[in-house]
Amino acid sequence: MTKKDLIITADQNTPFVNLNPSLILDAVESVGLRCTGSLFSLNSYENRVYQIGIEESDPIIAKFYRPHRWADASILEEHQFSAELVQYEIPVIAPLMIADQTLHHYQDYRFALFKRLGGRPLELDNLDQLEWMGRFIGRLHAVGAITPFKHRTRLDAQTHGYIPYQFLMNHHFIPDYLQANYSNVVESVLEKVVECFKLVGPIDYIRVHGDCHAGNVLWNETGPRIVDLDDSLMAPAIQDIWMLLSGNTQQVKQELDRILDGYCEFHDLNFRELHLVEAFRSLRMVQYSAWLANRWNDPAFPPSFPWFNTPRYWQTQLQDLSEQLDLLDGAIEKLS
Repeated sequence: MTKKDLIITADQNTPFVNLNPSLILDAVESVGLRCTGSLFSLNSYENRVYQIGIEESDPIIAKFYRPHRWADASILEEHQFSAELVQYEIPVIAPLMIADQTLHHYQDYRFALFKRLGGRPLELDNLDQLEWMGRFIGRLHAVGAITPFKHRTRLDAQTHGYIPYQFLMNHHFIPDYLQANYSNVVESVLEKVVECFKLVGPIDYIRVHGDCHAGNVLWNETGPRIVDLDDSLMAPAIQDIWMLLSGNTQQVKQELDRILDGYCEFHDLNFRELHLVEAFRSLRMVQYSAWLANRWNDPAFPPSFPWFNTPRYWQTQLQDLSEQLDLLDGAIEKLS
């Protein structure tokens, strides 16, 4: 892993400014496909994703990677992980191998092509589906534990906490009148996150999906199919479980029990990791704010996230992070 992979830096103002329909179609045709001219933009912010019509064939999905975010080696490692999962018959949507490669270059852009596959969203209140997801994630982690990533990020308090926090402070996104309180709360939160990790003890870091929420799952009659391994990284197994939990305390316990019933059929879980759920939730809150801030000069972001970077947003973040302090204290008390 390189230092560049870890540090959040200010992005170019318009990274996709030249990615017009003509260039997109030319890029796809550069790998030997013939486009019909049909092009439909799909919902994506970090990258740009399009459905492309192909002559005498089904449409395909073209994903153009955000410039300067990942090194080629990091993207290829994601592709290799997808291919490995497919070899083990784990249903993921892996990039197509065309001309002996999955990552293609055209002018200043890198892109990959995928089959177009449909499905409906995962129902988070459906316990049967959650148990099925548990089996699915258990199988994915059994493969993820075989070998580590060498070029992708490791999830910890530094990469997903202190570095994003420093980015927010250094680039003056927090309103002046909230800066002191926000700084005090975030630093307290991160100190408790570090303490949680220490009290949990040794943790296995494995290759995980990294962003395993309902929006990245397609459900059909054969069960779940996961999409978008763009955020795959080295992390404890619980990272791919906690984002599937929702509701009150009783509901979360019931959901977690069903997920783990399925998960443990295929992979062992260090149950002390369950005490890291609030730590990971806290890190995601800080990291998500920094991600939006880091992309705020991208013209696609302000109209898509109009509530971000308003006084109300930062006041809510301050309140939510303050509540995390109590939840982290509860986790620390259970671990002590």
